[in-house]
Amino acid sequence: MSEIAGKITEEIKKVIHGKDDVIRLMLCGILAKGHILLEDIPGVGKTTLALALSRALSLDYRRMQFTPDVMPGDLLGFNIYDKASGEFRFNEGAIYTNLFLADEINRTSPKTQSALLEVMEEGRATVEGVTRELPQPFFVIATENPYGSSGTQKLPESQLDRFLMALTMGYPDRSSAIDVLKGDSREALDEVVPVADKDTLMAMQNEAGAVFTDESLYDYIVRLCEQTRNGRYFDMGLSPRGSIAIHRTAKAYAYIQGRDYLIPEDIHSVLPYVAGHRLKVNAASRAQGLKVDRAIENIIDEVSIPKVN
Repeated sequence: MSEIAGKITEEIKKVIHGKDDVIRLMLCGILAKGHILLEDIPGVGKTTLALALSRALSLDYRRMQFTPDVMPGDLLGFNIYDKASGEFRFNEGAIYTNLFLADEINRTSPKTQSALLEVMEEGRATVEGVTRELPQPFFVIATENPYGSSGTQKLPESQLDRFLMALTMGYPDRSSAIDVLKGDSREALDEVVPVADKDTLMAMQNEAGAVFTDESLYDYIVRLCEQTRNGRYFDMGLSPRGSIAIHRTAKAYAYIQGRDYLIPEDIHSVLPYVAGHRLKVNAASRAQGLKVDRAIENIIDEVSIPKVN
């Protein structure tokens, strides 16, 4: 693992126990300049993970608890008339930050969810015809409860596609659960110290983006995506945006491992997390009890792996 990435991981591990893979993948998503969706039940540390990350990276951080009454103006900002000056004044919304945590995103209205689309895709927000750039770096970490929980509604596919990765924290193992009981996550957060800053993070993002990709691996990613479109497992396969997401994330994964070149194993390591929320198994797969993660494993097994020089 690269030196700075390793230091960031060690700081986050002060408050998140037994989830090294999740921490590594989340950092990978950020280095790939993507947004991350954390899908899980309440109480497993999703918000704590985001907060620890912001502290380790010295990032401005804002959190919004999404509820049905949250309006787009709360996110993007709004104009208000100032009697003293006789002019309208713009009040910034919560989105003007480096790390925006959208907590329980699937509890708010579709209108408010849609307000995030331009922000997540373009890195800017438009209010009453005026477009404003967001601070850089900028990324969204959104949490959502499982579908079927009281008050939740399914995110539209266009919204899901804006997330580079979808991760699941899961329950801690017994040893980690004991460590959680012995400690106090609030006090532990105070022990997280900055080991990088905004400029360092953007430099790391650029270095991750410069990781070398052999021509055969471009072809390999495309063949993997084509295999998801043959109708054998999924209703609809990965789009070109999905293939771009795989490539970006795999390069970031290679960078975190301390390499400046891509290998097939990097692609395998990130594919389930980049593709899982973009794919839905078809009726035939459901009838066989086949889930998305297993179907993706089958795709990897079926597509020949290139030999990289």
